[in-house]
Amino acid sequence: METSQNITTIIIETINTILQNLFSSIDNNLYNILDDITFINSNIISDSYFEKILGINSQNGILLICNSLLFGFTLYYGIKYLFSHFTYNRVESPLQFFFKIIIFGLLINFSYFFINEILNFTSNITLAIRGIGEDLFNKNICFSELIQEINNYIVISDSSLNIFSLDGIVKVSLSTSLLNLVFSYSFRYVMVKIFILLTPFSILSLIMENTSWFFKSWLRNMFSLLFIQIIVALVLLILFSMDYSSGSLFTKFIYIGATYVLIKANSFVREFLGGVSTTISQNVNNLFKK
Repeated sequence: METSQNITTIIIETINTILQNLFSSIDNNLYNILDDITFINSNIISDSYFEKILGINSQNGILLICNSLLFGFTLYYGIKYLFSHFTYNRVESPLQFFFKIIIFGLLINFSYFFINEILNFTSNITLAIRGIGEDLFNKNICFSELIQEINNYIVISDSSLNIFSLDGIVKVSLSTSLLNLVFSYSFRYVMVKIFILLTPFSILSLIMENTSWFFKSWLRNMFSLLFIQIIVALVLLILFSMDYSSGSLFTKFIYIGATYVLIKANSFVREFLGGVSTTISQNVNNLFKK
């Protein structure tokens, strides 16, 4: 009987040790990454290779392609206007069209500047929200600071963590949610870069009425992707406003609920504003739909 109990104790201690090491690695590494990929600013386009892809000037990168398409649109309009005299189809006046070509041509070639300002605007709103929390609570409103609060008050230290206790279950739930957040916000980070590269094409699409839907779709998706970090900042502000020192069951489940909100933030934004999904599980399921 004692031998069986000893074996059980050894197994439990081994499982606890393995998971303690895993959770410690997650806490020390992933939360800092999560801060970097969630709170996006203009640094996302500061990479030299990314600038070359987008185009430093009108003679290289995506800007060169868009300027070539701009000439193609002009040629298409000229042919369409010429045939309108035979088919009697109504087309916009040459003066109106060439005015649009000049305006949108300038916007295309200055798209790097505009997207930089959009990113800074969203980042400034996020920083303002986080700044409110820093002034009120004297703490950095970020994931890396939050995990320290949680480990200090909600979950017992890793050295004494029992995975089969309530605190252990809470820790498993939080760490699993964290991994989900990292994958989801990493996907969002990549999607933001893709939509940044599509900025010149979206402006170009405004020249023709038949293609203007592309700009509307780009604007909705881009705004929803950036708006997510504002929601995240608000959720973190609420979490830091709570008193964790009591270590009560209520605060533990509130934190689990908050992490669920962070995971579902994209779904909330999509239902409210529309846009692309960054939920990994949802995208994987869509791949297998017939």
